[in-house]
Amino acid sequence: MESGPAIFAGAVFALFGGALLVWTGIRLRRGEAVAQGVSQVASATLASVAAMISLGLAAYCLTRL
Repeated sequence: MESGPAIFAGAVFALFGGALLVWTGIRLRRGEAVAQGVSQVASATLASVAAMISLGLAAYCLTRL
């Protein structure tokens, strides 16, 4: 019974983290701002760290089955 919520949470974290990482990469490749009014390096770093944390949480959830 516990595996259902873990699979769902892991999938959500994986989708969010992957999408955020891809979106950040595309924005950087085009030379566009990742966040308005913030240094491009700082905003890209923060977005990448958030994406990696989300992917790490996805891995944690999916290995706890």
